[in-house]
Amino acid sequence: MNFASDNTTGIHPRIVAAIAAASGGRAMPYGADEITRRVERRFAEIFERDCAVFLVGTGAAANSLALASMVPPWGAIYCHPGGHINADECGAPEFYTAGAKLIAIPGTHGKVAAADIDRAYRLSGAGSVHVTQPSAVSLTQLTEAGTIYRPDELGAISEVCRRHGLGFHIDGARFANAVVGSGHSPADLTWRAGLDVLSFGATKNGAMAAEAVIFFDPTKAATMGWRRKRGAQLWSKHRFLAAQMDAYLADGLWVDCARHANAMARRLADGLARVRGAEFRYPVEGNEIFVRLPPHVLDGLERDGARFYRWPGEDSWLIRLVAGYDTEASDVDAFLASAVRHSGAGS
Repeated sequence: MNFASDNTTGIHPRIVAAIAAASGGRAMPYGADEITRRVERRFAEIFERDCAVFLVGTGAAANSLALASMVPPWGAIYCHPGGHINADECGAPEFYTAGAKLIAIPGTHGKVAAADIDRAYRLSGAGSVHVTQPSAVSLTQLTEAGTIYRPDELGAISEVCRRHGLGFHIDGARFANAVVGSGHSPADLTWRAGLDVLSFGATKNGAMAAEAVIFFDPTKAATMGWRRKRGAQLWSKHRFLAAQMDAYLADGLWVDCARHANAMARRLADGLARVRGAEFRYPVEGNEIFVRLPPHVLDGLERDGARFYRWPGEDSWLIRLVAGYDTEASDVDAFLASAVRHSGAGS
């Protein structure tokens, strides 16, 4: 009953097998191998256009290097207060950009609205030598509230970015869950909606350690190769990074893993809706659930061995539950049975 994070999952067997297969024989280093070329072709097929792809080992590196390619040291990046780059990356975006400033714009359900970005820009003093210059917008998809930006929302934000000359980046650590949860194509959730750069996540959804920075306009990736090398993210045995992503993308595994995770989260949410005292904080649209449960229920769940995070803040009754590609229905049902029992309510 471990619902603490999709980072607690193991490596998908097909990805383990791909890593083992890649270890046979010799291959050229630093991305000059055939598996890397195959990954680039797979991404072009999935996103329905040619793009520049740079593989790295962590999501923090993907986000930070992507933003560094778009934002000068005197630049400002608009994001949500709860966005991973603002709350969970220990200043890595500021470090990699050599000093750019993150400016948090609040919004409901973990989202930033186009109108609020526009207002922030108009009030920023852009052009004055005394202030950091607005340079980019960075969103999270799924959001840190587990919700999804739809194409119309992304398109409206893109229009603001184009009007003010801002780069547009998405942290897609759970991008697969957003694709499945929204029913929209990868292209519709990215470049067709005006996105410049995507941090495409695989680690949370079955990989060992593999992320991709995808530029939908390859001309905007001019400095990324050097930035990745200087940022210590260019692997010498690059084929083992590529092998993970190759297996992840092959035959729709990335979609299948996300579909299962989302389905398990929905099963969990539907069951919790019948638990006395349960209050959902946000809509459940992917594989994350934010729910408020009475303290005696939370204590009982923990005594029964359930693992989850009590979300930081004033409301200590709010918890986050995350389903993964390998979540078992039996674990969901055991969690629900425990919650019902400790709530004193029947299902």
